[in-house]
Amino acid sequence: MAEKDKQKELDSKYSMDTHLIYGKNVSNKWDYSHHVTAPISSSTTFRLDSVARGAEGFMQFAQTEAHGDEDPIFIYDRLGEPNKDMLEENLAYIEKGEMAVTFATGMGAISGVLGVLTKSGDEIITHTTLYGCTISLFNNWYPRLNIKVNPVDLTNLENINTVLTENTKVIYFETPANPNMDVINIIELRKIVDEINKNRTEENIITIVVDNTFATSFSQRPIELGADFSVHSLTKGMGGFGTDMGGAVIGKNKYRDALLLYRKDFGAVLNTKSAWAILTYGLPSLALRQKHQIQSSIKIAEFLENHPKVEFVRYPGLKSHPQHKIAKLQMIDFYGNFAPGSLIYFTLKGNTPEETKENGRKLMDYIAENAYTMTLAVSLGHTRTLIEHPASMTHSVVPADKLEERGIDAGGVRLAIGIENVDDILRDLEDSLKVI
Repeated sequence: MAEKDKQKELDSKYSMDTHLIYGKNVSNKWDYSHHVTAPISSSTTFRLDSVARGAEGFMQFAQTEAHGDEDPIFIYDRLGEPNKDMLEENLAYIEKGEMAVTFATGMGAISGVLGVLTKSGDEIITHTTLYGCTISLFNNWYPRLNIKVNPVDLTNLENINTVLTENTKVIYFETPANPNMDVINIIELRKIVDEINKNRTEENIITIVVDNTFATSFSQRPIELGADFSVHSLTKGMGGFGTDMGGAVIGKNKYRDALLLYRKDFGAVLNTKSAWAILTYGLPSLALRQKHQIQSSIKIAEFLENHPKVEFVRYPGLKSHPQHKIAKLQMIDFYGNFAPGSLIYFTLKGNTPEETKENGRKLMDYIAENAYTMTLAVSLGHTRTLIEHPASMTHSVVPADKLEERGIDAGGVRLAIGIENVDDILRDLEDSLKVI
């Protein structure tokens, strides 16, 4: 049986939970047929048998169209090495993309894909609510490149028409959004962009880039829904243990070479040992972790929504979420089940915005000092439940008078659920809310 036919048979025969552990059955990135776990690469440079082989390796690099899926010739870590290459194969496989390119961090991945897709004079449409460092990238650096960024509320897709120009090249957003859990309708957006692109040349089409970090590949696969690219901070749920940083861009093969060149020249290369850790621990445990975290998140969100001291809760799994119906259509696990993720955003009650914010601070300070199952810390997708105050921490780049404009409540609390026993988390939350 041909290798491709054998892989196809295996794809249909076994579940994605199992594929997350074993990855592609056959890989030419490393001969590890006798290893139970892929060996870790610890060399930044690779020995070459001859000058001719070295020349061939440099000619092969970032030449997908000419060299296809030939056995790689490894030269230098910044160009490529086995652990990154195997991880990229598996990431592309999980999200049904044609290729994946990894980066040192999620921000490296965002910078990479937008760096490839835009040039001076181009424009990007974004959702109003974004991760703080992404806002910083757009506000501090893109004006120097003469790339205009237009934030609008993409929960109403008609708003695109208010900022759409001939120079618009990318529509970029997170869904769910960080931190307020806005959900953007990828399927409907694809239809709108297709209509716009009918009247554009190939060089001027608009591409859709979705940051899929909050959902992870378990809960959502944007490319299957119509996005051109799916972007991840592998540091979060995909890595899962809070030990290794990383980022990834998943998309079509025709962009692979440009992404590899960008990564090589700008230097945002994923650390070899981090690639190995995510490949060895993160992906194989993804389904187990996410299933447990989602089950816990649903119970915690319901508890908070019914608590007398809580003003509102934003969680895609609650019917009260403004885009709950959209979330049910696109936040789906590998088996067709609704998978609303493990992030919750909520605000405590208060007579004034200042009192609301102070109550949030009081709650988090109490948790930092007394709670066993919650840690006051940024990041998410960890084995531990993490709690933070976006307005003064992850989104501190947004001025206080612009928070509402960005969809962020001054007293909002972000809760990233870990893999603890949910009853223990609920007990700590209940005790902590008594101090308000």
